[in-house]
Amino acid sequence: MATQKSKKSETHKDGIDSAKVSVKRFDGRTVKQPEAIAFLMRQHRAVEDLFDEYEDAEDDAEKGELTQKICLMLAVHAKIEEELLYPAAREAIEEPDLVDEAAVEHATAKDLIAQIETMHVGDALYDAKVKVLSEYIAHHVEEEESELFPQLKRTDVDLAAMGEQLEARAEELEEELSAGGNERASRKLVAAESRAGAHI
Repeated sequence: MATQKSKKSETHKDGIDSAKVSVKRFDGRTVKQPEAIAFLMRQHRAVEDLFDEYEDAEDDAEKGELTQKICLMLAVHAKIEEELLYPAAREAIEEPDLVDEAAVEHATAKDLIAQIETMHVGDALYDAKVKVLSEYIAHHVEEEESELFPQLKRTDVDLAAMGEQLEARAEELEEELSAGGNERASRKLVAAESRAGAHI
């Protein structure tokens, strides 16, 4: 998920100097965002790219690898948003119902992830479930980037510090859930993590 960062310093409304980073939105436009939002948006673009690769994949081995990457990435992304972003947003934004809606969307996506992680490429409905997950994530991403994130930017939440926390926690979770490169163990961990969060 390495992306080139172009930082621009801006004074936050409470006087905090916060850097802004250039990042692409769901609609392809490049915008300047605080670090926390830019980090999450880079993750959005990375998983979108993996879904695109899956659509173009022709052999089962490639599809399996891509699905494993997609599910791991989504499990990590959902967890860091739920642990760090959503609690802060719920307290600070004008419409906290947006956080509730996002949490329900996560639960539904996690249910699909858990199902996919217990299946094999070629199983009945496998491709359909990956496709539906892709469409579901695209909808969720658009809502976050066009509704939740703009409201969060207008709050006093320190998005520079949160960006560092999100990145550090993502690295921890990725290491934990990747099970040292053991594919079978990783799939079990990701499925268990997703099942645990699928019911709210």
